[in-house]
Amino acid sequence: MIHTANDTLLRYSRHLADESATLALGADIAHALAPGLVIYLYGNLGAGKTTLSRGIMRGLGYQGKVKSPTYTLVEVYEVSRLKLYHFDLYRFNDALEWEEAGFREYFNRDSVCLVEWPEKAAELLPTPDIRLYLTPDGEGRTAVLEAVTQGGKLCLTQLPAATG
Repeated sequence: MIHTANDTLLRYSRHLADESATLALGADIAHALAPGLVIYLYGNLGAGKTTLSRGIMRGLGYQGKVKSPTYTLVEVYEVSRLKLYHFDLYRFNDALEWEEAGFREYFNRDSVCLVEWPEKAAELLPTPDIRLYLTPDGEGRTAVLEAVTQGGKLCLTQLPAATG
């Protein structure tokens, strides 16, 4: 379901009953991705951020293992038409760790960046195009995507209507 919260924010929400629904949303997002997008992923531990990222990679046609970058901080994938960087900043104790790691160059018009735990380096990260929130909802979860930029809005308008 797509809502316009105000003139600048476009919001899309979908109930995700289980892991397969989370993977399906990821695949839908994959089909709407364009180079240059930055997506922040919010949610508690175990909320499904990496599962959603796996769905995005599968939707792009990637067949290899998709793992959480918790210990490596970033996983790099070149698949389909995109270079995708999947970050997990959970282990950061200080936002400056992001700067010191040299990640700024990964955020460019030719790549897509998925960032788990962006609040760990928020003041140093580029502005996201989409903020994606995963929250518990009964036995499943709800995904809410908020488009912040024109690129983010274009991505969200390409997602299929939520069902159920």
